[in-house]
Amino acid sequence: MLMVLAVVIWVAPALSSATGEREGMPRIGPAPELSLTTQDGQRLSLTELRGKVVALTFIYASCADTCPLLTAKMAGLQAALGADFGPKVFFLSITVDPERDTPAVLQRYAQAHGANLAGWAFLTGTPAEIRQVARRYGIYYKKTARGDVDHTFLTSLVDQSGTLRVQYLGVRFDPDELLRDIQTLVRGEGE
Repeated sequence: MLMVLAVVIWVAPALSSATGEREGMPRIGPAPELSLTTQDGQRLSLTELRGKVVALTFIYASCADTCPLLTAKMAGLQAALGADFGPKVFFLSITVDPERDTPAVLQRYAQAHGANLAGWAFLTGTPAEIRQVARRYGIYYKKTARGDVDHTFLTSLVDQSGTLRVQYLGVRFDPDELLRDIQTLVRGEGE
């Protein structure tokens, strides 16, 4: 059910844009608020990042296949954004395995993937907090018998005013498209 909702959320803005209903980049609606614990053990809320373009992903540190690919893609974007990364653009990677992904585990994961923590936070919380944030962003996840976590791969882009603008489904999305969208929002041209 959530997967269908995520696809509808992802496709609906493109459809309304194609029919001429909207100019510029789509506006899905207000980005769901969140307040979680960073890799440094500090609380961070989405509200604190107002004024910056924010890209949110959902990962888990012990993932052996798609999460590292998504994180590597984001690390490449971090480099491509240059001086805008941190002051104008911020990444949030939220775990879907809060029982294992403590702040210390996420700190090691961030270091292993070359994350610049001046513009990128890796977030965890209680299982209830993670469940609530995941649900609000259209993420389905379930721990398997092997201990892996099956989950929806959905990268969300939030503008400087806290509006959810675009969601990219899967890990195979074009990073150049996400980079262009981020740069469009940084320049204030996504209206």
